[in-house]
Amino acid sequence: MPGPAAPREARLWEIVFPDHANHLGTLFGGQALAWMDKAAFIAATRFARRTVVTARSEQVDFRVPVRQGQLVELVARVGEVGRSSMQVDVELYTEDPHAGTRHLCTSGRFVMIALDANGRTAPIAG
Repeated sequence: MPGPAAPREARLWEIVFPDHANHLGTLFGGQALAWMDKAAFIAATRFARRTVVTARSEQVDFRVPVRQGQLVELVARVGEVGRSSMQVDVELYTEDPHAGTRHLCTSGRFVMIALDANGRTAPIAG
């Protein structure tokens, strides 16, 4: 296992542009999932210091719509770690750039798998 100094968290910022939004002016669910998967990938890669891939996403909850023009912060945290897998919890927050109001909009869990140079599962070494 990685030592206690291995980073378990990654934070990313995005902004919702018109091409990220549907006809209602809210973020496409698929775009939210892509950003969340990217955040999970970065957190898992930094923790394992290996190539990782997404094995599954679990229990993704969309609570509040994300509107065009809002800032989005994604917070990904590595939780439970197995031999070659990691559970990464991701939260997506919106922030109004003018008012500063902030809301948790979406959350989900991603299972990431560490791979070796041949694309086979590999132990997360420390």
